[in-house]
Amino acid sequence: MWKWGNLLLAFLVELVALGIFAYWGWRTGSTTLVRWLLAVALPLATAIVWGLFAAPTATHTTPALGWTVKVLVFGLAGAALWSLGHPRLGVGFVVLVAANLAIIHTQNLQP
Repeated sequence: MWKWGNLLLAFLVELVALGIFAYWGWRTGSTTLVRWLLAVALPLATAIVWGLFAAPTATHTTPALGWTVKVLVFGLAGAALWSLGHPRLGVGFVVLVAANLAIIHTQNLQP
């Protein structure tokens, strides 16, 4: 239960990060077209990079590169929330992700 709960949380925060990027893109775009482009392109690009380098089944990665992508994605998602006027949510998100990743790494909870 512990293992699958933490792995489920890891998957959920990945989805939340994609949602944060979509929300940030929509809120920061200047026109409707730019809003749509950013709200679709940012999560899509993030998902592609994640799949290539940070996913458990990634084939084009090393451990250092996988961790770098994770830190960048989750850190930027927290920064996006902060920039949208939600600093507590941004910090809380990053702290939750860091705790979850630390548990997964220290207890070797791989799917």
